[in-house]
Amino acid sequence: MLKSARKKEKDPEGRMPLSEHLRELRNRLLKSVLAICVVTIVAMFFYMDIAKFLMQPVLDSVGCGGASLSDLADKGSKGHDCAYFTVNGLLSPFTIMLKVSFTTGVVVATPVWLYQLWAFLAPGLHRNEKKYGLFFVGLGVPLFVGGAFFAYKILPTSAKVLIGFTPEGANNLLPLDDFLDLLARMVVVFGLAFELPLLLILLNFTGILSGRRMLGWWRAMIMGITVFGAVATPSTDPIGMFALAGPVTVLYFGAVGVALFNDRRKARRRAADPDFGLSDDEASELDLTPESIAAPGATRELTDGDDSGTTRRNGYDDIT
Repeated sequence: MLKSARKKEKDPEGRMPLSEHLRELRNRLLKSVLAICVVTIVAMFFYMDIAKFLMQPVLDSVGCGGASLSDLADKGSKGHDCAYFTVNGLLSPFTIMLKVSFTTGVVVATPVWLYQLWAFLAPGLHRNEKKYGLFFVGLGVPLFVGGAFFAYKILPTSAKVLIGFTPEGANNLLPLDDFLDLLARMVVVFGLAFELPLLLILLNFTGILSGRRMLGWWRAMIMGITVFGAVATPSTDPIGMFALAGPVTVLYFGAVGVALFNDRRKARRRAADPDFGLSDDEASELDLTPESIAAPGATRELTDGDDSGTTRRNGYDDIT
């Protein structure tokens, strides 16, 4: 009885006190963290294969092949345009395993924490806006994973350019934990940056931002994306900056095209149905145009077929 009394009926408009919002945020964060932790624990069993997968492109690009540290020391006077991964310290292998596993957990658990983010925002939306939840998760996951994979692919090119600035007579010994930190930051930055068009499309679908206004911001958006690429790219090289700014700019104009198409579609449907797109708390438009009243019909008098001669008016006899 007490348990049922504590359960309150949900507000149809999603309103709740601040304590309920904080409790909802806590529950969503716990579910997201739990999903990441589960994937992280599973990734620990495949740590060696995952680390090799992450390191191999850079080794193919700037690696020293089978050269050892002693070989590099003997030939140090000549210098090498290559890099050699090193692990420093007794605890470094353990921390590297945690970093590799955690990065894998964040990427693989993307569907879970994206859905939890949407579920936290959904109660504040109207009923006709909640239907975009599946679209948000369905498009957000490949965008984030695509950004992470793009960062993974351009990192060898950035490494090759940066290694090329090595002074004559010096060799590059890359600490593996620093490399993994750089890779993890690039994966997160590129993944989140690729979510920009999804955010713009959702703002347009919910009626907050029009496609024409988005198109009018194109100069400021290109400048902002370029500056963001220069500041947020961990490698701080121009290749990483333009590699981030270029795809995000293309995705931005793609989102503008989708928004313009959606605005035209809404305009056509609104012209056909004035009540299209109304939210739950908006009243439909009333047609107050007066209509003419038809003149009353003439009284019909019909004589029954019997001998009484009873007359019937409009289907009723004199008695009724």
